[in-house]
Amino acid sequence: MLRVTVTDSPFLRACRREPVPHTPVWYMRQAGRSLPEYRKVREGIPMLESCMRPELVAEITLQPVRRHGVDAAIYFSDIVVPLKAIGVDLDIKPGVGPVVDRPIRSRADLDRLRPLEPDDVAYVTEAIGLATAELGDTPLIGFAGAPFTLASYLVEGGPSRNHEHTKALMYGDPGLWADLLDRLAGITSAFLSVQIEAGAAAVQLFDSWVGALSPADYRRAVMPASARVFEAVAGYGVPRIHFGVGTGELLGLLGEAGADVVGVDWRVPLDEAARRVGPGKALQGNLDPAVLFAPEEAVRAQAARVLDAAAGLPGHIFNLGHGVLPDTDPDALTRLTAFVHERTASGV
Repeated sequence: MLRVTVTDSPFLRACRREPVPHTPVWYMRQAGRSLPEYRKVREGIPMLESCMRPELVAEITLQPVRRHGVDAAIYFSDIVVPLKAIGVDLDIKPGVGPVVDRPIRSRADLDRLRPLEPDDVAYVTEAIGLATAELGDTPLIGFAGAPFTLASYLVEGGPSRNHEHTKALMYGDPGLWADLLDRLAGITSAFLSVQIEAGAAAVQLFDSWVGALSPADYRRAVMPASARVFEAVAGYGVPRIHFGVGTGELLGLLGEAGADVVGVDWRVPLDEAARRVGPGKALQGNLDPAVLFAPEEAVRAQAARVLDAAAGLPGHIFNLGHGVLPDTDPDALTRLTAFVHERTASGV
């Protein structure tokens, strides 16, 4: 029997829209608060510090692969790590999220965003080396925050429901806004490049807040920066995934920005998402994370609906429509992974 390589893994084959032996599965936030083993190793260690300890990062990255049997690992980090690495004064406050000490609101503030150098995140290279050595044939996904979402944190000073300061800057000073996103695109590109060169087999760009924009505003004021990121890593030849929340109206544009795979949240069925995205892209998604709190029979029924909607699509990666919720029963994820594998087994 021939040994399956990382390149020939079901996850990477699905990203390339090639035949697969089963629909590959991984979950956003699969490494994290839902796992008791995660809570144990993180006990007493602040979030940002935990992202900078290579052995801890590798262990956390590997935990869901061992427990759930998923088809890909995702590098354990946070989208603000590269900002912290270049000296931005921020912290991740429990129950709140990233909080920036001095928000960026003026052109002078741009000087605080210097380019990211590989030495700034040497711990990333070390952690990925440790993780990939144990992952073997299971691919590792690298990730970063997209320029718009990073800009929103920087301008607002933290999480925001309405993004009023962000949109005020975007509409009121388009020149400064473009320069801010361009600088963040450079930082993000460098962060993804470090991960790929260290061994990441694919990358995902998270644009968590971009669903707050209209298609016209996204195309005009955001897509050029995201496209720059995708173009910057295109030469590595690894699949590039693009995901945002509440992006039903933006799905076509997310693909147009340069992604090979478009992530879909739970609000749009995958067959309709495929129509909106158009040909030439694989899709990822899209079970509602809250479904996992229902009885197992209901979880299977809803997962089957997702798989049925994806039937016939060239390239589908099963995932949730957003991250695993903190109080999710880990066993529910393990059972779901097995169900998807069994239901889609083809013998290819």
